Amino acid sequence: MKKIVFLTGAGMSAESGISTFRDSGGLWEQYPVEAVAYLSGYERNPELVINFYNERRLQLLEAKPCRGHELVAAMEKDFDVTVITQNVDDLHERAGSTNVIHLHGELMKVTSSRNPNSPSQIVTLTPEHPVIKMGDRAADGSQLRPFIVWFGEPVPMFEAAVEAVSQADIFVVIGTSLNVYPAAGLTAYAPPEAPVYLIDPKEVQWNAGRSFHHIMKGASAGMEELTQELNGKQ
Repeated sequence: MKKIVFLTGAGMSAESGISTFRDSGGLWEQYPVEAVAYLSGYERNPELVINFYNERRLQLLEAKPCRGHELVAAMEKDFDVTVITQNVDDLHERAGSTNVIHLHGELMKVTSSRNPNSPSQIVTLTPEHPVIKMGDRAADGSQLRPFIVWFGEPVPMFEAAVEAVSQADIFVVIGTSLNVYPAAGLTAYAPPEAPVYLIDPKEVQWNAGRSFHHIMKGASAGMEELTQELNGKQ
């Protein structure tokens, strides 16, 4: 069974109503990135950051996977599928994907401020109790914080992502500006013989150093086209 690896970004979840950060009208226009996406911002004003991610979590609970998410999950019938996502939502999982690597953390999880990547400190929140507040403690006694990889923090799942991309028979990039590193650097690890697809409705300044097929559509329409093309080649 051929191995297909997806790298997905904000454009993957935009069709589900999840606010993007970088586009016009995105979250960075409403919140300074330094305040809510850097460790220094959390240390300076933890309550602001905790409330920001509480709002994102409540928004996520109202969202549903889009057709694009469903089509990625449906690929598991015919391919060995790994999804690497820059998104912190759980829409891939809710659509049925079973092998998802989250590069930037997971919104529905919280963890210790002292040891954020320790498995013993990570707690999964439920739709019934999706909010944390100041004074809520992790198992080690520190303040619970979002399980998010902020700018300047290490990306603990990066090596697992590199390994997956390096084994790909087909590599597909969906809805990412390819501006955020180290995630954007993953494209360099795809084997030279693996066909590469980029699904994005806009021109993307991607210096891939190799040929790739750009499907200039949104995530759902682009996945419809890709599914038809790959089914025709089997």
